[in-house]
Amino acid sequence: MNPSELTILEAAKLMREKKLTAYDLVSSCLERIEADNGEINALVSVSKTALDEAKAIDARRSSGEDLPMLAGIPLAIKDNIMVKGWMASAGSRILENHTAAYDATVVAQLRAQGAIFIGRANMDEFAMGSSSESCHFGVVRNPVDRERVPGGSSGGSAAAVAAGFALGALGSDTGGSVRQPASLCGVTGLKPTYGRVSRYGLIALASSLDQIGPLAKTAADVAVILSAIEGNDPKDATSSGPYETYLPEIDTEPSVEGVRIGIPKEYFLDGMDERVKASVMYAVRQLEKKGAKIVEVSLPTTEYALAVYYLVMPAEASSNLARFDGMRYGLSAGGATLQETYERTRGEGFGAEAKRRIMLGTYVLSKGYYDAYYRKALKARERIRLDFEDAFKVCDVIASPTSPTVAWKIGEKFGDPLTMYLSDIYTISANLAGIPAISVPCGTADGLPVGLQLMGKPFDEKTLLRVACTQQKT
Repeated sequence: MNPSELTILEAAKLMREKKLTAYDLVSSCLERIEADNGEINALVSVSKTALDEAKAIDARRSSGEDLPMLAGIPLAIKDNIMVKGWMASAGSRILENHTAAYDATVVAQLRAQGAIFIGRANMDEFAMGSSSESCHFGVVRNPVDRERVPGGSSGGSAAAVAAGFALGALGSDTGGSVRQPASLCGVTGLKPTYGRVSRYGLIALASSLDQIGPLAKTAADVAVILSAIEGNDPKDATSSGPYETYLPEIDTEPSVEGVRIGIPKEYFLDGMDERVKASVMYAVRQLEKKGAKIVEVSLPTTEYALAVYYLVMPAEASSNLARFDGMRYGLSAGGATLQETYERTRGEGFGAEAKRRIMLGTYVLSKGYYDAYYRKALKARERIRLDFEDAFKVCDVIASPTSPTVAWKIGEKFGDPLTMYLSDIYTISANLAGIPAISVPCGTADGLPVGLQLMGKPFDEKTLLRVACTQQKT
């Protein structure tokens, strides 16, 4: 097997047994990048030091040093996560020449584990998108079918894993941006509980929704990355919780005996691709055969989730993106006056989708509309959270499709924002409620991957990962 096709656990085992070197593993990924990234466009830059770092890891291992599981594992990092000395543009022209002055907390944590950052992953501008078509560095193509989108906004991260450019990746998830591309590319992606992973060093879209999450080929690999990046961070006031290890959940044969899996009736209505529904329900029935108990649950405010999300997220985005004004960092278009500089910089630097969301967010926060829209959305958001709280009184995990469809053709939805927004209909509620959610492959429809989404109780990633690992072994 080509080393780039290995899982993280497989590669780590072979390296511990001295049957594979980090150098050969990284070389294999670089060969894949050289051959295919020109068309797939998953990575916007590739590390020039990865092979030297791999040699250093091999030398440490040869000396007898006991290294962490991620030592020598090549990972891709989404372009909105700071890596010191690397460009961090968030996929936007306005930041295309911005160099990160520090490492994000998650990057520092992975460095300490010996992980090797192989490149920056392409993304929708400022994580605003569901298809990775609104990228300043060009459209990302799905490795499964290069005429189709990989999903977004972490499309580059998902495509890099699917294409063998890296064994794992980091993305960010504001309304499904880790899980939806994982589903469309046939890999696994986790949005942790809000606060489980530090956001320090993440270029913000919507601060109360954003969460950094791992992508990899399997749920077990995702668990390894999560173990490395979670935990309280004094640099992020919203982070919480002690460090945990999920390895006991994946080192032994996982079991779902007695686990209650809720099926929300509001998620299985007309409009879903019937092939997606069939794959998801087949996966649920397989879990039932393994000992899980299937129960019906209700999330009655689901119908309001999309509207709530597209009020809360743009409001926070308009505030967060106000800092990009051409004065401190990034693009500065210049102008005769300060006002003209602002207007030209933001007009030339932001793409169409970023402008659309900034304007919508500014509108709902403006005088006379704040109470009618934004405040009402916050109240509805709390109701959505309480719905999940009620549902988890009768179940441990909630199952649903990740995406209502498989990957669509490039350009098919790009000119229709509302249709594009509907592609996140099953993922946004987890962000609004702050709960953990994972997408795992559960079949195909006409050769295109289908993802099963599992949502869990706050800070109960262990149960979520146990169910996900069991599903992947059925």
